[in-house]
Amino acid sequence: MTCDISDLTTVPAAVLALFTEAQRDGLLDLRRDLHAHPELAFQESRTSAVLERALGLANPVSVQRVAGTGLVARIRGRDPHAPVVAVRGDIDALPIHEATGLPYASQHAGVMHACGHDVHATWAVGAAWLLAQQPAAGDVLVVLQPAEETGEGAAAILAAGALDEVVAIFGAHVDRRFPVGQVVAQAGSLAAAADTFSIVLHGRGAHGARPHESADPVLGAGILIAALQGVVARRVNPSVPAVLTVATMQAGTAPNVIPESARIGGTLRATDPVTRALLADELRQVAHGIAAAHRLTAEVDVELGPPPIVNPEQAAGWAREAAVRLLGHDAVVPLGITNMGGEDFAYYMERIPGAFLRIGAREPHGDPTPAHTPQFFAADGSVFVGAAVLAETARVASAVFAAPR
Repeated sequence: MTCDISDLTTVPAAVLALFTEAQRDGLLDLRRDLHAHPELAFQESRTSAVLERALGLANPVSVQRVAGTGLVARIRGRDPHAPVVAVRGDIDALPIHEATGLPYASQHAGVMHACGHDVHATWAVGAAWLLAQQPAAGDVLVVLQPAEETGEGAAAILAAGALDEVVAIFGAHVDRRFPVGQVVAQAGSLAAAADTFSIVLHGRGAHGARPHESADPVLGAGILIAALQGVVARRVNPSVPAVLTVATMQAGTAPNVIPESARIGGTLRATDPVTRALLADELRQVAHGIAAAHRLTAEVDVELGPPPIVNPEQAAGWAREAAVRLLGHDAVVPLGITNMGGEDFAYYMERIPGAFLRIGAREPHGDPTPAHTPQFFAADGSVFVGAAVLAETARVASAVFAAPR
């Protein structure tokens, strides 16, 4: 597959005009450099160094290293006493071998930016440049966060205390279901809780010729995988979004040996706390029940991941106002689906008011290629739209918090 995503004709002229020609070239070069040199969670040392140099062009008050490979740059506002807001971009890649055919495809075998974090990091830098040129009422922290894909980065940033003074935070994600120039800025559910589970079935091994002497964990695992599909189908209200996915299975070492154990793993996704708890409880009950029926024991572990993202009306309204100012009413579109993907930006929103957006990233005549696949890429134009919308959202929110009360 070969693609050309350098066409910026779909970027609204008013957005492109915010950037000088040198800035446009600089952001495109930055995006390509990051894409060609992806790094996994908490290994983003080169990425962080490149981004720190790019942030320097915004003449930040300070750039703080946090959470190992993360960065927090402080961009000066008009009033040093005004409340501080933040915008966030994530920087880590995925363990996927790239197959885009891009001229700047990943140079690291088995690692690629298959979720658009190269663009997210670049538009966060672009937002810093724009905020340096046209400051918000108060200071703005530009957060470049590691380890979103493992769900650990946001919590690490918060634990470092880097955002303790922040009164509002905003982030966004590329979305190839929408063309460049469209933005989703709406209240309500934008992402699901994403928990992971592991189930180990312990039995008794035997020779493959004498299965009656075993307590076969492979048979139990097969039946368990099928039975787990009934949790969402029969235990969750059909009007409530929920997903249970079994994605891994490991068992055995030879075709004539019934093993002692088998392991399956996957994810549980829900958009509300009650359903989230129900999925975990039902998973445990089904696993232990199937195990008992086959003379096995089940070891069940559920690891809580990011909570759901539910945009509050007020903060979503600030983002919507910013997008309309830049792009017009017609460019602000509904999500149109229930997104069951997880996003660790939710950890920020548990403690800080804010909103999360989707930014159109499909080039003209392009396909809506899904993220987390070897063919995924985001069109260059999304860099400029994302930077402009996040910067303007920061200005809108900063003005609200700085206004006399």
